[in-house]
Order: sequence, then structure tokens, then C-alpha cells
Amino acid sequence: MSTDPKDRWLDLGSFIREQRGSARLSLRRLSELAGISNPYLSQIERGLRRPSAEILQQIAKALRISAETLYVQAGILEPPSGSPDLPRAIMADQSISEEQKQALVRIYLSFRRDHEAEQGEQGEHGEQGQQGEQGPGAAAPSRAEAGAWEEPEAALSASPASAEPSGATSRLTTA
Repeated sequence: MSTDPKDRWLDLGSFIREQRGSARLSLRRLSELAGISNPYLSQIERGLRRPSAEILQQIAKALRISAETLYVQAGILEPPSGSPDLPRAIMADQSISEEQKQALVRIYLSFRRDHEAEQGEQGEHGEQGQQGEQGPGAAAPSRAEAGAWEEPEAALSASPASAEPSGATSRLTTA
């Protein structure tokens, strides 16, 4: 990404256009989903307009990507250090369906939120929280420890017809 502000807006517009193409949305459809005018979205994609954080959030929601991703592209937020932009990579993958992409991104973001919440709890409790896990005042188990894996396992053992929406084929059931 360029440091020149003019190039940054062009890069942002190109990124939005790329994500729109990956989502197989027309300019008109994305503008409807985002609740902004078709000409305004076109100007954003061409780097002629500087959208507000609120507009970026609406576009991100319509594209089903994180608003943070667009904020980083716009230079509103600093890119995370050392962590890859997995949702962007997933959405760019042409070998899986849009429905599969969205499911993967939702699961990934859910895990990240859980991890961040756990890290926040550990920070609040300091070392007491870590030591207390072994004693009588043990903290409640995390989602993963409490059996969060039961649901996906149940989905895998379900019949393919009931486990898969809208005729998607499973690659996991071929053993």
C-alpha cells in the first residue's frame, strides 16, 4: 500500500472493486446492500471520493468482510503487526464457493473474538487467573475446553443431505 494519500484512495477503491468481484456482486447490487448511491460507490472505487469510517463499515458489511480490513486499506487503522489477513485470503480463493468462504470467515472471526476475550480476561486477572485454574477457585473453562468442538463434530456425523445447505457438496464425507 502506498504512503501517498492519493494513491491510498486508489488502492482502497481497487481493493473494494476486487472484493466486489470476488463476491460476484454488481456495482448496483453492492450499493443497494451498503445503502449508498451507485454513483458514490463508483467514485469510491475509482479513488475519487474519501469515504467516512461509517460508509466503509456499510461497504464491509455488504461485502461480508471485516470493517477493520477496509479501515487498514483506508489508512484509518494501522495494519496488525505480523498477523496475516486471513479473511482476505479466504475471500480471494476461487476454488471454494461464496457460501463456503463466508462460513470459513465467520468461524475464523469467531475464534479470534474468543481468543481476544480470553486474553483480556487473563490480563484483568493477572497471574492469579493462571494460578487459580488449578485450585478450588478455578476459572470457567474456555469455549474450546467446554466442548465447543462438539457442534462441528455433530455436523460431520450428520447425514450429508441435512448437513449441507443449498446443494453444496461435502469433501469431508469421502473416506
